[in-house]
Amino acid sequence: MIQITPHMRILLAVEPADFRKGIDGLAQVCRTVLRSDPFSGHVFVFRNKRATAIKVLIYDGQGFWLCQKRLSKGRFNWWPANGKGPITALAVHELQLLIWNGNPSKVPVAPMWKPLEAGREK
Repeated sequence: MIQITPHMRILLAVEPADFRKGIDGLAQVCRTVLRSDPFSGHVFVFRNKRATAIKVLIYDGQGFWLCQKRLSKGRFNWWPANGKGPITALAVHELQLLIWNGNPSKVPVAPMWKPLEAGREK
């Protein structure tokens, strides 16, 4: 079973991937295009050219998991712009929104952490 926890690093490939590729092909994309180690335990997210499907590649220490979601109608509405490099980091809640075809950039959420003021008690 795959469990994605808040401490996991989620990396989203900005450019569409060739979805004829399987685990080995996408692992090669991680190495060459994204400049990341597919054995790192990071979660890698890819989208096809038509924006109708996403694939998630994860190495769990024993082997790779490759998950795919293909929409029966429509396209994935949100994907980051190409101007910031080949890869974008996501938080867990953003990945969950993306899987449900939501827009992670428009959903208001609480900050991941809040700095505490030293010496102040309530």
